[in-house]
Amino acid sequence: MEKVVVIEKKGNEYLVEFNKTFNFEGRDYNEVDLSGLERLTTMDLARADKMFISTGQVAMMNEMSTGYVCIIASMVSNKPVEFFQALPAKEGIKIKTIISSFFYN
Repeated sequence: MEKVVVIEKKGNEYLVEFNKTFNFEGRDYNEVDLSGLERLTTMDLARADKMFISTGQVAMMNEMSTGYVCIIASMVSNKPVEFFQALPAKEGIKIKTIISSFFYN
């Protein structure tokens, strides 16, 4: 009797699926891929810090700030910061949770 081995393929843990279609600049989106997080460098973080500060925002821990998370999300997804700023709050929190968790896990 032949033994069958089933290998489960782990999905993209950085793929954020939206509850509802999100329209941004005339285009509909159902998801956003943040897998670029794995390629971030310390120089990227320094660049994000500089961008965050230039907006006049201040945070005790940048990586926990919604504004900073929008900048990081933009960097790793090749979508403009405004895309993330325009998301419904519930979707924004999903993005924030994934990015903040990435930095601390």
